[in-house]
Amino acid sequence: MFVGTSAVVLSLLGVGASAIGAVVAKRISHVKRAALPDYALIYAPYAYFYSGETYWASDITEHLEHTTPQINFAPVASTRTVESLNAVPTDAYLTSNDNVEDNPAWLVSANNKPDSSGYSTAPATIIAVPKSDGIVDVFYFYFYSYNRGNTVLGIRFGNHVGDWEHSMVRFVNGVPQNVYLSAHSGGTSYTYDAIDKLDGRPKVYIATGTHANYATAGEQDYSLPFGLLHDTTDAGTLWDVTKNFRGFWYDGSAFTPAEGADIGGAKQEAEGVSWLSWLGKWGDQQYPNSDDRQYGIFGQYHYVSGPTGPLAKNLNRATVCGGDDCDIQTSTFAAAAAVEGGSDGVVYDEYADDFNAFKEDLIARNASYHV
Repeated sequence: MFVGTSAVVLSLLGVGASAIGAVVAKRISHVKRAALPDYALIYAPYAYFYSGETYWASDITEHLEHTTPQINFAPVASTRTVESLNAVPTDAYLTSNDNVEDNPAWLVSANNKPDSSGYSTAPATIIAVPKSDGIVDVFYFYFYSYNRGNTVLGIRFGNHVGDWEHSMVRFVNGVPQNVYLSAHSGGTSYTYDAIDKLDGRPKVYIATGTHANYATAGEQDYSLPFGLLHDTTDAGTLWDVTKNFRGFWYDGSAFTPAEGADIGGAKQEAEGVSWLSWLGKWGDQQYPNSDDRQYGIFGQYHYVSGPTGPLAKNLNRATVCGGDDCDIQTSTFAAAAAVEGGSDGVVYDEYADDFNAFKEDLIARNASYHV
């Protein structure tokens, strides 16, 4: 009604049709879609960092300030803003301007450690995705500028710049039914009743360094081709993502803004939504073997490539887990007691000789395998 009235007034003033169209388009482009549904915040997960965490949540704007888009280790764009990100080629990597082994402040993000109320200055990203039959999947994305991998016999694997993890709650007619927790390249699905809660909200435990999400505190095993690694979680520092977030809707093909909160809410109107559609990598390309910081064995490397962003996380999934074979857990598994500082991984017997020789070579060349 308002837009139509404006067009009539402009026409009477002698403004041409093309100009009217530009005014209307500009006005429509700034119209906000409705806020996220109340239940998206009422049942938002409480996240717990490990008590010994050293790499905290980050703001994507600060991350972009300290990275340069590169392809094959050569810069392809100088622009590093949220507003212009989607113009960067999708085969680019947001590459650190600093040596990551120097632990620059923006990479560690210690200033974003949540306070006693659970508030962090790093905004989360919350995306509501309506589907058929009353289903709405609400994704709670957590971004970190660095992922520190775990160790096997004292040798660290899987470090990378940029780290997108998420939890998701599936609602049916506004009632929470399931929870999905991402971990590394996969994740685990649960019934909502199975998850431990605080004030009706799911409790999620974030593994130290890797930021994988789990339903229980303790030692969490995951497999490598040659052995086991251990993620470590406990009820350390609480993070309440509802206190500071960017909010969005996704209809299966396009993003529209919803009302965020605090820093995230204040920034997102100017930032727009196009950055969410960027399919490039949010960290460095895997370092070549010629890089003194790199090493690898059995296809596992000290430094691997950074991840893709939210759009690549199967927002349109039909099943809770995103695959055809979706095994939804009806109870949580008791984890082994956590070892302070995290547990060292193990090597299967058949790989032990090769791995020991590999470790001896790293020691001989004074490699930074513990970083």
